Amino acid sequence: MSEATPARSLFHKSRRSFLLRKLHSLTGALPVGGFLLFHFWTNAKALQGQERFDAAVSEISHMPYLPVLEIGLVVLPLAFHALYGVKLVLEGKPNVGSYTFSRNWMYTMQRVTGVLAFAFIGFHLWQYWAQKWLGRMAPEEFYPRLCADMASTVGGVPVIALVYIFGIAASVFHFANGLWGFCFSWGVTVSRRAQRMAAVVFGALGLLVFVLGANTVIYFATGAPFPGTPSPAAEGARTCAEIASAAAGPGRAAAGELPAPASH
Repeated sequence: MSEATPARSLFHKSRRSFLLRKLHSLTGALPVGGFLLFHFWTNAKALQGQERFDAAVSEISHMPYLPVLEIGLVVLPLAFHALYGVKLVLEGKPNVGSYTFSRNWMYTMQRVTGVLAFAFIGFHLWQYWAQKWLGRMAPEEFYPRLCADMASTVGGVPVIALVYIFGIAASVFHFANGLWGFCFSWGVTVSRRAQRMAAVVFGALGLLVFVLGANTVIYFATGAPFPGTPSPAAEGARTCAEIASAAAGPGRAAAGELPAPASH
């Protein structure tokens, strides 16, 4: 008499890969994706002047249990999502050369933008969040430092601002396309019609989020938002243009030279 095959529990080692992929999808959609939207929205307060931006940063800095929230809801989920994502990239086998369907291209772009976003976010965190944790930069120094960093040029090219534009584009595409994959893998969008609608909705969302983030970078780099977009800065608010004018001497201002970032 043969023995019945025992039922495997959800946490059996044979299901480990399945669970890790589900957790990877979940962390990208909720804590990491939610923080991305919150971060872009908070940074957009910069267009209202340094005082409004500093107030928004101060509200976050004075939240109770902030270190626990940052590590538990941002750092650890982001680290897991990024590191496991790199593992998936190394194991993946894109077939766009043989099958040029749109979803195959999206699969490949999801992996490529994931690596780019990982590098960009690490660079951004080191520039500001890590410096704050190491005691090298106070929150009120973020605004003038961002103005100086984004406006700085190498051979007339705003390298850091361009890095941020491309980094934001990669991060937003990875987020929006990842939301489509999340809904598909979790059974939210089962029919083809639902999947097409999700692609349109998340594509539009990604475009709006990119404009929000890119507009902030352009403001920091030039002192003005997108051409044709009215600046919401209140009268008398301290802006990037005023910081640059105050920091540059008469001779340097006349020559069009921007001030170098202050050392901390």
